[in-house]
Amino acid sequence: MAGNGYSAGGRPVTARKADRPVAVRDANPEQTGPAKVGVLALQGDVREHVEILTKLGVEPVEVRRDEDLRGLAGLIVPGGESTVIGKQMSEAGLLDGVRSFFYKGGPVWGTCAGMVLAASATTGERQPLLGLMNALVERNGFGRQVHSFEADLEVEGFERPFPGVFIRAPFFEDVGPGVEVIGKLGERIVAAKGENILVTAFHPELTDDVRFHEYFLREVCGI
Repeated sequence: MAGNGYSAGGRPVTARKADRPVAVRDANPEQTGPAKVGVLALQGDVREHVEILTKLGVEPVEVRRDEDLRGLAGLIVPGGESTVIGKQMSEAGLLDGVRSFFYKGGPVWGTCAGMVLAASATTGERQPLLGLMNALVERNGFGRQVHSFEADLEVEGFERPFPGVFIRAPFFEDVGPGVEVIGKLGERIVAAKGENILVTAFHPELTDDVRFHEYFLREVCGI
């Protein structure tokens, strides 16, 4: 479980193309039509995720309040400024809301800043964290904006490399039980998954490759 093993600030498939709307899993057994997948819409790369979800046949929902989480088959926490997003989530009551969504079985995917927020601890200054994944994160682990870069990544379950876009990207310095590492850059962990959670240090939404979005929908959300 997230939160075990680290204290805050401490150290210690081939993708298929979606050619029709994906059916709702079981968020509401009476609901019909495309599954609804939320994108936290407080700050960051919201529009890019929304466009890809629409292309893949699910209904995107921009999440700004706790009630927006109802009926979702999954939630994406996008890239942006993790400290800003964390503060805004706290002010909106969404830190507890997303935790409740997750611990009730709601699938979550954190990209870049979302990966930071998903961790249970950070090596840097204290900041609001969701604590959904038992991992120690290094914020801006690859440097500042001027050190942004792209790299082809070998990802477990993908037949060919994925184009990773790294912008002030974090990495996991260490992970605890229940976390499966699915992608590394050198020795640095840049993609991982756990029970109903996925994290990526890079920005799949800034590429034309939708395989990670398909992976989230299929492998994590089960839709």
